Amino acid sequence: MDTKRILSALCYFSVMFAGILFPLVAYLASEDEDVKFHAKKALLSHLIPLIPLPLILIAAIIDFTGGTGGFPLLMFSSAILMVILSLIVLIWNLVKGIKVLNIN
Repeated sequence: MDTKRILSALCYFSVMFAGILFPLVAYLASEDEDVKFHAKKALLSHLIPLIPLPLILIAAIIDFTGGTGGFPLLMFSSAILMVILSLIVLIWNLVKGIKVLNIN
């Protein structure tokens, strides 16, 4: 098994141990185009769960500074969305990492 496939697969598997950092370092340090391609895809996928983060922060500020006084529905629904996106990204990265390792 060659090094570039292992490095490409580690970019996807890094969602479990070094999220954004490992694909970013692999993208900047590698000169191989295949590794850069997979590092960029892994990095972008690792950023997807952060999309609802501003919504969670805004909802938390609204709910904790008075809000409606009821159940903080917007904050919890945003947090649930973030968890669901994280699970989808985790599964997608595991599948992509295994596919990269199994190519020929």
